[in-house]
Amino acid sequence: MKLATYTAQGQTRTGIVVGDQIIDTGLGGTMIDLIRNWDALKPQLEAKAAAGGGMPLASVTLCAPVQRPGKIFAIGLNYADHIAESKMGTPERQVWFTKAQTSVNGPHDPILIARNTMANDYEVELVAVIGKRAKHISVADAASVIFGYCVGNDVTERMWQHAGPQWALGKSFDTHAPMGPWLTTADELGDPHRLGIRCFVNGEKRQDSNTSHLVFNIWQQIEHLSAAMTLEPGDVIFTGTPGGVGAAMDPRQFLKAGDVVRRD
Repeated sequence: MKLATYTAQGQTRTGIVVGDQIIDTGLGGTMIDLIRNWDALKPQLEAKAAAGGGMPLASVTLCAPVQRPGKIFAIGLNYADHIAESKMGTPERQVWFTKAQTSVNGPHDPILIARNTMANDYEVELVAVIGKRAKHISVADAASVIFGYCVGNDVTERMWQHAGPQWALGKSFDTHAPMGPWLTTADELGDPHRLGIRCFVNGEKRQDSNTSHLVFNIWQQIEHLSAAMTLEPGDVIFTGTPGGVGAAMDPRQFLKAGDVVRRD
């Protein structure tokens, strides 16, 4: 099932995406509320999806599927080609950083370039959304705690990222975590480790890879994070970006006003 957060006629709601239509769930609340109660709500929502109806997707504004995640974590240096272009060694341990809640952005909304910054970069990523409260989850059980997936962009201000040993500030500028356009539930998507992932800037393909090339796969990521903290419904995990970022191009190609970034 494909589930979206959308705004229509001044109200923000959750909906089911079927083809080019969106069907209101009729539930009220947020996507996190829906995720928390998924086991009870799933039969009802499947029936709504089968009944059809709804309104054209083109008539609504799609928002980030999870608008206020409790936690946003992202892993760095997790594709071999990105590690090579960054001129760094393959990490022996997973490298994690956080992104602020206020960096969350809709899938088609503008990415703001903050004043006095000049090195804004794109990073297409598969995003996993947690579906169940989880602690000390093994690799074997990790798939069971993921609700669904979407595409994200770990937009990064490189000067701020490399100004100190911690990356969080350079990763947390307002609007620098576009996500969407909707969540595809884990049962519909299947194996997340065989997905193509691409990024285009002004129609030019910059990144083109496959999640099979992850250094630390998603199950390993869940095991590692849940050893440190309790994961909760709606928590968001950016699973890594492949090679092709603007900072590694010659000459470097950072985002500027008017650029159009597309992820798939």
